[in-house]
Amino acid sequence: MSAARSFEDLWIWQTARVLVKDVYSDFGGDSLAGRDFAFLNQIRRAAMSVMNNIAEGFERGSNADFANFLRISRGSCGEVRSMFYTAEDLGYAAAAQANERREKLKQLAAGIEALRTHLKA
Repeated sequence: MSAARSFEDLWIWQTARVLVKDVYSDFGGDSLAGRDFAFLNQIRRAAMSVMNNIAEGFERGSNADFANFLRISRGSCGEVRSMFYTAEDLGYAAAAQANERREKLKQLAAGIEALRTHLKA
């Protein structure tokens, strides 16, 4: 297990928590995406998956389980990153904002992968 005492101690979980807040803020009811329920549901669920899989994996208590949940979390990072291309293409997010979110997601995915690799060593 990592040196963290709880999943809340992990910077990747903290960053994923901010991601969820950002996604809800970026695509609130008054945004252009506000009526695209399929889009909203997909990006929100994927963002929450990033955060919740980190937490669930940590709580499982074994490095193997945690590494598997981190793999799932990293995949969800990719999904949210992809959704920001859709948001940009549909005019739901400005290019600069979408690029900023995608860069943060790349950093988060790299951190998740680094921890996953450490756990498997």
